[in-house]
Amino acid sequence: MVESHHPRPVSVHQALGGGSVADVLLWRRWRGGVFALVAATALWYLFERAGYNLLSFAANVLLLLVVILFFWAKSASLLNRPLPPLPDLEVSEESFVAAADEIRVWINYALSIARDITVGRNLRLLIQVVFGLWVISYIGSLANFLTLVYIGFFFSFSVPFLYDKYQDHIDDKLSIACKIIKTQYKKIDDNILRRIPIPIHKEKKTQ
Repeated sequence: MVESHHPRPVSVHQALGGGSVADVLLWRRWRGGVFALVAATALWYLFERAGYNLLSFAANVLLLLVVILFFWAKSASLLNRPLPPLPDLEVSEESFVAAADEIRVWINYALSIARDITVGRNLRLLIQVVFGLWVISYIGSLANFLTLVYIGFFFSFSVPFLYDKYQDHIDDKLSIACKIIKTQYKKIDDNILRRIPIPIHKEKKTQ
């Protein structure tokens, strides 16, 4: 008998890259997770509640760092100690090209959606885009940008961990929810969208 080999589902750790970042997000390195959450909470409180300015904070941190490095290097030369270990801070051409290619892909994807809506007159896609932008606008009206970033940062340390722990139960519930959403969308598509007349411009015949 020939055994059928089914592809194994990708684990959450592999989906997150499988490196140290994945270990921190899944709380396998709990010290890193605690440090990241404490630092994010401190920064959120500093900018949101204490009213500290981001530009002033960055300037003061850089000023303090430059002064410390200067006196460290000066004392090291006088006491014959090693210089401060500074990494080679340089952006490679490969990483810059990769980032530019990724941005280009997303821009082309957004332009293709805009073309399908305007030129192709895709009504379903228009409704999806309008609904998505309305959701983003509604969420943005509930809190400012910094608070939303902090909430997203907090969710990034909780949602992957919970999904990794209860993956089977969550997948079952998500499959049921997807079926319900597809059924409701099909009803809307059949009863409303297909009844809306969409004018189609016929191409003029060239003699």
